[in-house]
Amino acid sequence: MDLMFLTGLGSLCALVFALILALGILKKDPGTDKMKEISKYVQEGAMAYLRQQYKVVGIFFIVLFFILGFIAWILPNITGERWLSVFVPIAFITGGFFSGLAGFIGMKIATKANCRTAQAASINLNSGLRVAFNSGTVMGMVVVGLGLFDLALWWILLRYVFMPLGLGIVSPEEIPPIMITFGMGASTMALFARLGGGIYTKAADVGADLVGKVEAGIPEDDPRNPATIADNVGDNVGDVAGMGADLYESYVGSIVATMALGAVAAVTMAGSDINTILKYIQLPVVIAVVGVLCSIAGTFLVKAKDDATQKTLLRALRTGIYFSTILIAVVSFFVVWGLLGIKSIGLWGSIMAGLVAGNIIGYFTEYFTSDHYKPTKNLADTALTGPATVIIGGLALGMMSTWIPVVTIVLGTLAAYFFAGAGNLGLYGIGLAAVGMLSTLGITLATDAYGPVADNAGGIAEMAEMNPEVRKKTDALDALGNTTAATGKGFAIGSAALTALALLAEYGNKILESLKLDAAHSAVWVESFNKATSFGYNSFIIPLKSGAYFLSENILDPMVLVGLFIGAVLPFIFSAMSMGAVGRAAKAMVEEVRRQFKEKKGILEGTEKPDYARCVQISTVGAQREMIVPSLMAVSTPIFIGIIFGPATVLALLAGSLVSGFVLAIMMANSGGAWDNAKKYIESGKHGGKKSDAHKAAVVGDTVGDPFKDTSGPCINILLKLMSMVSIVFVGTCIGLNQAIIKLIQNIFK
Repeated sequence: MDLMFLTGLGSLCALVFALILALGILKKDPGTDKMKEISKYVQEGAMAYLRQQYKVVGIFFIVLFFILGFIAWILPNITGERWLSVFVPIAFITGGFFSGLAGFIGMKIATKANCRTAQAASINLNSGLRVAFNSGTVMGMVVVGLGLFDLALWWILLRYVFMPLGLGIVSPEEIPPIMITFGMGASTMALFARLGGGIYTKAADVGADLVGKVEAGIPEDDPRNPATIADNVGDNVGDVAGMGADLYESYVGSIVATMALGAVAAVTMAGSDINTILKYIQLPVVIAVVGVLCSIAGTFLVKAKDDATQKTLLRALRTGIYFSTILIAVVSFFVVWGLLGIKSIGLWGSIMAGLVAGNIIGYFTEYFTSDHYKPTKNLADTALTGPATVIIGGLALGMMSTWIPVVTIVLGTLAAYFFAGAGNLGLYGIGLAAVGMLSTLGITLATDAYGPVADNAGGIAEMAEMNPEVRKKTDALDALGNTTAATGKGFAIGSAALTALALLAEYGNKILESLKLDAAHSAVWVESFNKATSFGYNSFIIPLKSGAYFLSENILDPMVLVGLFIGAVLPFIFSAMSMGAVGRAAKAMVEEVRRQFKEKKGILEGTEKPDYARCVQISTVGAQREMIVPSLMAVSTPIFIGIIFGPATVLALLAGSLVSGFVLAIMMANSGGAWDNAKKYIESGKHGGKKSDAHKAAVVGDTVGDPFKDTSGPCINILLKLMSMVSIVFVGTCIGLNQAIIKLIQNIFK
């Protein structure tokens, strides 16, 4: 039996479980007419945003589809060489479609669950927790279910339809590199969802905070604030649809990259033994399917008592996650043993390295951002001396917080590499570490997507003027959501780093494949313009030590240094673009809120209704307009560098961007999370509480931190993965055009 059919079974289990939970949520009481009215505003705003986003993304996808189609279907007839697989254009579209569909379903359920969570919290705390958590679980299960469905669909088409017909595929080991191309579609959709959602939500958040809290002195989620509905919509746009698309991309990308690395490792060891090759290809998929079942089991353990504290609520969520993690750890041991035998049990160690690394990064993200621990409490103390010291302290905290995740990824990567046996198997082990980290995504994403629902429920309880006791319960759920959101971002960044490492290794394979070299025994030739002889790959030889074809012996080659420097600066340029976009969109929002307060005097008195729709429209238009240029930069840069400088420079570019981007993303996410929770710590009554000078200083810090943690930081994850995906897909095209340019230069200067 082809074990890849288990992918379809895992997909079915995840999607059916998501459907059962979604139907259960929709049967819950939505509450009073006022609650339903507010929830409807949020639903309409969220759907209006998604419709507009999908229009813009649709145009982008159509243009890229025609470009890919020309290279794959028409150009070979002109040049006589094939630089792109014939399946790439269609795979690109399906990857983007399923990523977008996952975001749409998750957002739809999240916006339906907010009023139901508030109403359930009026019964008891556990009921509110279950509704919000089940909503997050729908998102988690839809992401893994659709990801596995896309994998199953393409495996069946490529192996059982196109391969027998002789349509460009000779053997199964050729399939995984082709499947990576639908990861590019998922990456592109994820960038739009994360970047557009981040700009939207932070423009609304900054507008609501600066004018509402600081200038007008009204509390958070006050219905008199014109930006409050846009703010609640933004929570779903950024942290449900955006986070879902981000982790969908990591999930699918890690699996297909590891499948491709497994094929290379198996061919190196076993030659043409098709059964061995298939087992190495199938192992990451089987681990992912087992992870779905373990995640489903873990969700049943999430429950809390009505008198639960913040600590016991957090323990309730962790119980489910830790149970799923331990279960996958045990089961994956027997999966590796049963599939590859006891001699290959080191691969289980690689999976464990990923699981352990994910939990360590999550824990220390919480340590640096939660107000239960010293770093954030110390940051709150700096608010006593004004906003400047808050900003300085937050930046310092974020910078200091980077060393533990970096050391964790370094040790996890080394452990995964050597547990697997080094060489090509070691690279496969790094891929398995990424798959292991993401294997329980169904429940880890649930705890993250739960946060916006709880936040919205608190807003609805406030705006609908529910019993203060209900608001106290929704506040407890919201505070829990803030903690899980911070740890979720750390997890997303860590998983992105491991996924990008696996993709980097696969890019090296694709270079060798495009140059028609044997991965185990050959060398990559790096171009040098001062000794241009044989078609651009000359002078500098990079030995492949045990298949780990990195540029260690050639680090001072100018072409490599160029790539490292360009790669290192790209995350900073991308972050600057996204931060600037938030600033411009927020400026428009601030001006609109001020205008409404000025022209409609009755708003602050509670006698006149704000124009919520206008604020929603401003955020929507601003987000769509501002996300185009950064997205184009992410897609075009590796292609341009590959054509001009060649594949070695692109490999260095990917390495440089991974190193600087990972550290920058951690710093921004943790600084932003700490600023947010320092403000909440003061709001709980410390240092004078709300409306004190310390609180005003903390609000400024939180306002700066918003685009740090919810826009720029998370988007770097996708930048790293998208550039790797694009580089892999276009490697043949870039090498072909680069060779042509080198040949042209040679002819000119003869």
